[in-house]
Amino acid sequence: MAKLREMEKLQAQGMSIPAACKRLGISDQTFYRWRLKYGALKEDEAQRLKALEAENARLKRIVAEQALDISMLKDLTRGNW
Repeated sequence: MAKLREMEKLQAQGMSIPAACKRLGISDQTFYRWRLKYGALKEDEAQRLKALEAENARLKRIVAEQALDISMLKDLTRGNW
């Protein structure tokens, strides 16, 4: 988000997008991807989105571990160990 805000400032000063990207040390493609994903978000919304993505990843890991445990228990009850 900070780099997107810095990009806006550089563009307001008349710098081109490729030149501003080079100055910030990011590629043009990264800038466009970030702008699509975070461009309309406010700072607190972006932080909330990041927290939700982290929580979603944690929950997916838990579900995957539980599915593995269930699969192993089924194999044990069938005698396939």
